[in-house]
Amino acid sequence: MSKVQDIYGAMVFDEHTMQERLPSATYRQLMKTIKGGAPLDLDVANVVAHAMKEWAIELGATHYTHWFQPLSGITSEKHDSFIDPIDDGHAIMSFSGKELIQGEPDASSFPSGGLRATFEARGYTAWDPTSFAFIKDEVLCIPTAFCSYTGEALDKKTPLLRSMRAIEEQANRVLSLFGEPHQRVITTLGAEQEYFLISEKDYEQRMDLMLCGRTLFGYSPCKGQEMEEHYFGAIRPSVNNFMKELDDELWKLGVPAKTKHNEVAPCQHELAPLFANANRAIDQNLLTMEEMRLLASHYGLVCLEHEKPFEHINGSGKHNNWSLSADGKNLLDPGDDPISNLRFLVFLAGVIQAVDDYQELLRMSAASAGNDHRLGANEAPPAIVSIFLGDELSRVVDALIAGEDYHSDKRAEMDLGVAELPNFLKDNSDRNRTSPFAFTGNKFEFRMPGSEQNLSDCNMILNTAMAKSLKEFANEMAGKTGNDFRAAALDYVKRTLRDHQRIIFNGDGYSNEWPIEAERRGLANHKTTADALPCFISQKSIDLFGEFHVLSETEVRSRYEVKLEKYNKTMNIEIRTMKRLVRRDYLPAINRFAAEVARHINEVKAACPSADLKTQQKKLQTLLFGSAEINRQLEKLHELHFTSLQLEDQQERANMNAHQIVPVMDSLRDAVDNMEIIVERNMWPVPTYNEILFYA
Repeated sequence: MSKVQDIYGAMVFDEHTMQERLPSATYRQLMKTIKGGAPLDLDVANVVAHAMKEWAIELGATHYTHWFQPLSGITSEKHDSFIDPIDDGHAIMSFSGKELIQGEPDASSFPSGGLRATFEARGYTAWDPTSFAFIKDEVLCIPTAFCSYTGEALDKKTPLLRSMRAIEEQANRVLSLFGEPHQRVITTLGAEQEYFLISEKDYEQRMDLMLCGRTLFGYSPCKGQEMEEHYFGAIRPSVNNFMKELDDELWKLGVPAKTKHNEVAPCQHELAPLFANANRAIDQNLLTMEEMRLLASHYGLVCLEHEKPFEHINGSGKHNNWSLSADGKNLLDPGDDPISNLRFLVFLAGVIQAVDDYQELLRMSAASAGNDHRLGANEAPPAIVSIFLGDELSRVVDALIAGEDYHSDKRAEMDLGVAELPNFLKDNSDRNRTSPFAFTGNKFEFRMPGSEQNLSDCNMILNTAMAKSLKEFANEMAGKTGNDFRAAALDYVKRTLRDHQRIIFNGDGYSNEWPIEAERRGLANHKTTADALPCFISQKSIDLFGEFHVLSETEVRSRYEVKLEKYNKTMNIEIRTMKRLVRRDYLPAINRFAAEVARHINEVKAACPSADLKTQQKKLQTLLFGSAEINRQLEKLHELHFTSLQLEDQQERANMNAHQIVPVMDSLRDAVDNMEIIVERNMWPVPTYNEILFYA
């Protein structure tokens, strides 16, 4: 047995471990909860808690924690030890079913959008048995949901689980029309994670990287990614060692890390796992991000998960590969002849309808201050939501709408003209890297989310919108059977595809013509987070979440407030950091250099009055003009920032930050970047792009 087989899942209380350690009756009852949604009995929880504690202690754990996802988007944990002191001065190790299924963190200190105030501190965590417990740093981590004392969800996990229940219920209604009995329907997810690794020494010299996760200033690199030599290139030894340790730690935690490679930008990399249940896959992605940040320091590196840490090169996304599975069958698999596969066509039409009807919600789910810099730039999709189906499925859709007959050709064989090279089958469609929502064979790849984001939001929206589409189909088909059902279902598919054809776009999302065409089609184009967020609280959105009991109106509005507040706080930190850097570092350095040039001019004049000093005088004028321009932009930024801080309405502040302050920040950055001083090592010893990306 290989080492990987030995360590894989070693730190996870998974089904295999449960079956080994739990009494058979308890195991069967717990499986009914995990796989069938049956209520969890406290007696069962007591037995599971004891077995879980014994297993954890054997592996060196001394504490346990309820591991949850507050609305900040990251994970949180409070560690409690297993010790239980007894009268003789000793202690035993105990862990009850009640401690397993319920915890009580302070709910007032987390973002809540007004659901909790400082004087209303009580909150609860509740065990999520569908995501396995694991051991991290000698702590038993129990994935949990997080809610307020009054019952509102205060986390990302709870609405996701509700949406998964909704789509399962509606998918089963559809499957029953096809004569298929009740099945376990889950949304599956594969989350590709992009990230940067840079030198720890360079990172520590950049206040903007440390406080904001991105460079607010930076001279453009002489060499960026234009040579296209980093993508899939040989991995540097230090990075390869990091990746090896990362794989080992993730495998121990049961994370199916599969693929790793250099990405397009210098110092950019990617890790992609195998597919898993969406709830578990998101937990694993959050674990992956945490391990990346922690392990990088072992190799003198820092992991940057910001969506756009450097200008002029690729940003980092998190591609959300989403599909539907019923008892192991992929419901989005078109088969050999998609037009004859009615079940596939029904689910395909449901996805197209869901994305078209709720395109603004999907755009909102990927909105953040960091992602505003990424969308539409350097391989990221544009901010306009559209669906790429590829040539084969597009021909199927066109034929259905037109009422024409069409059958797929057999897949072509690729012959490279070299006898020694094997022939292989060509896929039925190409890939489109500029599409936000692309069909890739048997799944859809939502490419908009940024690398820092928690994928719970976009999957919650996808699931709920898809549940809505499936519900409408099931309602209309109620009572129909046999040939009547098939005829009605095919007619429904044709009508749905015709009504939502506008969302299908197989072209270049980066072209200048696409925004014009998208506007003609009536598609939304929310370029900033401030533009995108209000659709979250539209009546259409509130009705959608309410219909499927995914979010109450109060929960929707609270999340809207949290997202607004996070955007504004992020912008505030960036503005304050930018002002500090300019006042403390850049202007003094420019002024010192201007004084040095002036002294040089005077000294040369004194020694040689006839010397031609036009070049030096021009440089001095450039420096003085640049310094004045920086001061003008800095003062303008300061005034706007002050005005923004006076606004009590979070949406007004977001609009001002996005549409008035960001352009001034860009102007200030350009004014600083135009000064030669930032690359003068004797005057400005902070590493530039070149040094961070190529000499680390």
